[in-house]
Amino acid sequence: MPTESTTHRIGLVGAGITTSLSPALHSHEAAALGLAAYSYELIDLEARNVSVEKTGELVRAAVTGGFTGLNITHPCKQVVVDALDELSDNARLLGAVNTVVVENGRLIGHNTDHSGFLTALRRGLPDAALDRVVLPGAGGAGSAVAYALAAAGTTDLRIADVDAERAADVCARVASAFPATRTTALTIGEIADNLATSDGVVNASPIGMVGHPGTPFDPAALHSGLWVADIVYRPMRTELLDAALALGCQVLDGGQMLVAQASDTFTLLTGVEADTDRMRHHLSEMLSEMASA
Repeated sequence: MPTESTTHRIGLVGAGITTSLSPALHSHEAAALGLAAYSYELIDLEARNVSVEKTGELVRAAVTGGFTGLNITHPCKQVVVDALDELSDNARLLGAVNTVVVENGRLIGHNTDHSGFLTALRRGLPDAALDRVVLPGAGGAGSAVAYALAAAGTTDLRIADVDAERAADVCARVASAFPATRTTALTIGEIADNLATSDGVVNASPIGMVGHPGTPFDPAALHSGLWVADIVYRPMRTELLDAALALGCQVLDGGQMLVAQASDTFTLLTGVEADTDRMRHHLSEMLSEMASA
């Protein structure tokens, strides 16, 4: 297990990630903990002109080149799975990886997105009704959110995605792990009707993030009886959350999940326990500085 004295060279693998706050968030925590031999670097598929399908090769090459651990983000969390030597139980269940730990040359995939969202949900919306939830987005992050919702007590989970097969696959995985949760695959066009009888909605798609403007569905379908969560954190106030706040909905922004999963990931990659409250405070500081710039 890595320690404070170990050299840590961490990489973030994804596409279009130049605006990511993860390098600053992780590096600040490493400095606060006294990890002197620590670096966190971007491995951007777009900048390197590498296709998403080549993620596995890129990850293995990065480790061969000296990286001691990796974060995996959109759109690589599912594609990378087949290139790894081993998966944690959660990563296997979800079919998605956001953290790769290197142990004795073996690449082991983990998923802290599910625990990150569960922590954020309990902290940010502690009294929210969770029985019936609609989830747009069935990619790597979406599968993790689906698992977290089922673990939190959602009994009727409706998952929508532009890829109908992907939505059906996540539904099957969740139903297998949580027999008490009824899962239904939806098309994007069916979201509006389903929101009318739901307690909440979570956007786990990339729609709304920097470079992907808009909303995952027509915000006219929102109503004041819903709570609305978004896993996008750049910007923190997405168009979807703005529309929800205008109706008086309770909302949960993506910063909460970002910090919770980042804390868990940092601990996995370094063997040193992160201070989640300190990371949350640092994120707030960074966002305030960006807003006033």
